Amino acid sequence: MRRILVVGGGSIGERHVRCFQRAGEVEPTICDVSPAVRNRIAETYGLRGAFDDYSAALADGPDAVVICTPAHLHVAMARQAVAEGRPVLIEKPLSVATDGVDELRREAERGKVPVALAYVTRHHPALMAMRDAIHSGRFGEPVQLTVLSGQHFPFYRPAYREIYYTRHETGGGAIQDALTHMLNAAEWIGGPIRSVAVDAAHCVLEGVDVEDTVHLLARLGGGDESGGAGQGVLASFTLNQHQYVNETLLTVCCQRGVVRYEGHAARWLSCEQIGGEWREEQSFALERDDLFVAQAKAFLDVLDGDEPACGLADGIQTLKVNLAALQSARERRWVTVE
Repeated sequence: MRRILVVGGGSIGERHVRCFQRAGEVEPTICDVSPAVRNRIAETYGLRGAFDDYSAALADGPDAVVICTPAHLHVAMARQAVAEGRPVLIEKPLSVATDGVDELRREAERGKVPVALAYVTRHHPALMAMRDAIHSGRFGEPVQLTVLSGQHFPFYRPAYREIYYTRHETGGGAIQDALTHMLNAAEWIGGPIRSVAVDAAHCVLEGVDVEDTVHLLARLGGGDESGGAGQGVLASFTLNQHQYVNETLLTVCCQRGVVRYEGHAARWLSCEQIGGEWREEQSFALERDDLFVAQAKAFLDVLDGDEPACGLADGIQTLKVNLAALQSARERRWVTVE
């Protein structure tokens, strides 16, 4: 029986409690500063432990820690867990700045303590299968990647005006909240994003000032943007958090075919014939929690020595892309990811 400490009792923290329980052979505990929140979660899920103090919760001896607090707290809390030898799963994004990130990496490497990022899209079976097919060489080298995604955020997160989402400094806004998932997925497929140009605005969501609509151009992989060999993958991302239809499409045009991931339909498609039509490769029946259960099981495997689906190095890279995207949106120019 593994003891997993979940820190932060918001909607994502509660989901981790629920999904780690479903993963089997796990005893979650919760840590939250709000008595009402931690007591409700403890009672709802029959938890043995409920803490108001993070240090005391760590002293209770969990086998691992899942950090679900606002993003500006992630790195300091992860460093404290790593210092005590506790493997860590950190909710996305890793942080809202690079402060302390290199120290976290060095401390984790020195202590050989696993650190994973909770980019749950990497556990979607359709995206996993499509990525494997691309990397097998079946379709040739990727040339272009496009993402089209939208969701009515107030429907799924009705309390968005009272949580981290309201400020960039706590991880809010569409870039750090939703688009970061697709940026991370794109890098998983096509390599690191090297530069971005972003247009973003607050268009619809009531009660907040952060962006809810984003258009982003990027170059992935190769470092030469002048054309020819090594120019990398040209990418574009269009995302909003207010449209009525919930959909996510990620399309990769390759040298000998094109593939598409449909997250909302839990399937992936391909076309390998000029002038042809989409053909369904695989589809999956998924419930809303299934990806998070898969993520929980994968993290438990990390405790047994497996590599994380998204390790700290990848999380740091996507953090740098987030920050470059925010800078580009402010300054209205291309920004190199450094």
